[in-house]
Amino acid sequence: MEKPRAVLFDAYGTLFDVYSVGLLAEQLFPGQGQALAVLWRDKQIDYTRLVTTSNDGEHYRPFWELTRAGLRYACKRLALELTPASEERLMNQYRHLSAFPENHGVLKALKDKGIATGILSNGDPAMLGVAVRSAGLEGLLDHVLSVDTVRKYKTHPHAYQLGLQATGLAAKQIVFVSCNSWDALAATWFGYRTLWVNRYQLPFEELATQPERTGSSLRDVLSFF
Repeated sequence: MEKPRAVLFDAYGTLFDVYSVGLLAEQLFPGQGQALAVLWRDKQIDYTRLVTTSNDGEHYRPFWELTRAGLRYACKRLALELTPASEERLMNQYRHLSAFPENHGVLKALKDKGIATGILSNGDPAMLGVAVRSAGLEGLLDHVLSVDTVRKYKTHPHAYQLGLQATGLAAKQIVFVSCNSWDALAATWFGYRTLWVNRYQLPFEELATQPERTGSSLRDVLSFF
């Protein structure tokens, strides 16, 4: 099989650690930080699916708004008192999520090989802009693609189609990299070559399809080349 010509990365959970907010959450709510980070993330993704599949996307809201809604729900579910000040601190922390340490080296290695690189994310443009700048990745990405332009979240095929439109390539010429198993599965169904980064040693989805490759860090994408 020919070598891919582009690599697109999911952002949240793949380049940026969505659970790093748990450190601040633990300071604000001792003993509940990890539980809040996990439930917040789960509800955020639940909401993306809800607004995409209901009434043909009529209820679409930007990812930043769904992130805030997910935080409020998670705090209520865990019976945590979320003050306006605490909410803003947690939301600001989400805007500046910790980046995984191998990001810069992997992206630079791909650029050195002449491979086009990009992000294809549920995040809205403002969120992604801050995250990319905070991580110092601006010069290493050819594309920063947000589903906000099609108002449909992954796993809708219109979201994955953005990668083809931006690069001018066929799906089989692009590697899509995600730490989220559901995202890697849907991207495989769409036609991308896929790498699932299994950072947390979890089982893959039980739906009779596997990603092309599985690894434990972003460095494993270099094996395609």
